[in-house]
This record gives sequence, C-alpha cells and structure tokens, in this order.
Amino acid sequence: MRVAALISGGKDSCYNMMQCIAAGHQIVALANLRPAENQVGSDELDSYMYQTVGHHAIDLYAEAMALPLYRRTIRGRSLDTRQVYTKCEGDEVEDLYELLKLVKEKEEVEGISVGAILSDYQRIRVENV
Repeated sequence: MRVAALISGGKDSCYNMMQCIAAGHQIVALANLRPAENQVGSDELDSYMYQTVGHHAIDLYAEAMALPLYRRTIRGRSLDTRQVYTKCEGDEVEDLYELLKLVKEKEEVEGISVGAILSDYQRIRVENV
C-alpha cells in the first residue's frame, strides 16, 4: 500500500515508519504540521493533537529518505476536545485535514501512517480525517 507518513520528529512516528516498511507498505511521502515560525516558544505548542518539538529536523528525514515532504503551519487550536471529534472550524484537526488533502492529490496515497500509538484521542481524530 502506498502511504504517507505523518511525522513529528519523535520516536513514535519514526517507529511507525519502520513498522510500515516491515509490513510491506511503501512510504511515498512525509507530512508534518509545524508551529508558526514567528510564534514565541514555537518549539513545543500547547496542543492536544501534535508534538512539535523536533520539527526543525523534519527536512533531514525527507532528505535521508529521498521522499517529498509536505508541511503545513498549524493555524487552529484545540477547540473540540471531546473523545469523539466533530468537524469544527478553527480546530487544529482541520489543519491535518487540509495537509492530507494536498498529499492525497499530489501523491495518490492509499493510506496514512501515524505514530499516535496509544492515544485514542489522536487516533480518533486521524481516523475522522
């Protein structure tokens, strides 16, 4: 299966890519949501959904893997924090939707890999997208 890997720069997203390859999937693109460059304390956002520490190294992942990298600045914030997500304009999950929509158009992916290994909160939102 052709997949795009959502990566944060953390160990879970890296581990997930390794598991995808071991399962026979082909990673065809990397995707990352990052904080705004001019945001004070932008290395780690106060986000329910995204880990942003390590976002400066994401370009190196793409270079080392010789894969296209798609990035989007996180504009939204955690608005709908209930267990079951409902589309909510201005929520940070909608930034993920827009990023993955672009990746799907450009790379014809069949699936998404994500390092949200034990987080139901994150998993439910990715599945919603």
